Amino acid sequence: MSNPSQLKRPAFLLNAPFSYDTEVANNPWMVDLTQEDREPDPDRAMTQFMALYRFLAADSLVCVLPTPRTKGLQDLVFTANLGIVPEHLSDKNTVIVSNFTPESRRGETEVGVRFFESMGYHVYVPEHRFEGEADLKHLSGNVYIGGYGQRTEKKVYDWMEREFGMEVIRMRMTEPYLYHLDCSIFPLTTERTLVCTEAYRGGELRALEKRTEIIDVPKAVALPGLCNSVRLHNTIINASDILELRAGTDDYDRELAKNRTLEDVARRLGFDVALFNLDEYTKSGAMLSCLVMHLNRDSYAHDAR
Repeated sequence: MSNPSQLKRPAFLLNAPFSYDTEVANNPWMVDLTQEDREPDPDRAMTQFMALYRFLAADSLVCVLPTPRTKGLQDLVFTANLGIVPEHLSDKNTVIVSNFTPESRRGETEVGVRFFESMGYHVYVPEHRFEGEADLKHLSGNVYIGGYGQRTEKKVYDWMEREFGMEVIRMRMTEPYLYHLDCSIFPLTTERTLVCTEAYRGGELRALEKRTEIIDVPKAVALPGLCNSVRLHNTIINASDILELRAGTDDYDRELAKNRTLEDVARRLGFDVALFNLDEYTKSGAMLSCLVMHLNRDSYAHDAR
């Protein structure tokens, strides 16, 4: 065993929010907020990060990506965008580091390359734009779901299929507020996937149905982040600030509907749910899955195939 991906237990990569900022509004959620409204509270952001870290670290290996003393890394905390460790490769020693679309995020690529090289991984950076596991989800075997059209280019999946023997089901994303794949698709098991079907075309959905059972997620609950979940063993982890909202408001009703939908799915399929308030990160248009990069997907290893 030479790296965290080879462990027979879940392993994740997080980054403490030392460089977290919202100066550059690089997605529609941020644009909708004033500069003042999206200004993060550093202490509160760290407290919320630590709550998530402690929960994951209690039953998995959590590596923390160092934050270099370099300006312009406002989104480094969102490690799901940093890259992906291809799950189907038997050596578990390869990582594809992202080639970011927003200018404000391009400095993260070098940080990721240096970190993974220092850990002994074989590191690849694609020529085409690609934004990590936030846009590329493993299903089973060598089959993945790849989102394209907003942050990631479709051509990058041609390269991945040639280079790594992958099969990528391509899903074109057009909803501006669901700008990464993890906003609308969440593989719950190796056989079942939560999908906001309203966001995709019929032909793509039919291709996906051949590989997984689709559990439909209405757009009304995808927008508040239902699909932006992470699985740890038999628990679905999701972000919710419902305790900070006033009952009877539109925001409260939307959050309540999202939480109840997630809990209904979890109960039906035998999962637990854990909710964390991450409202300092929603100022950046981000949800829970954005903060977590899988170094392996061991939580899925015991699903029936």
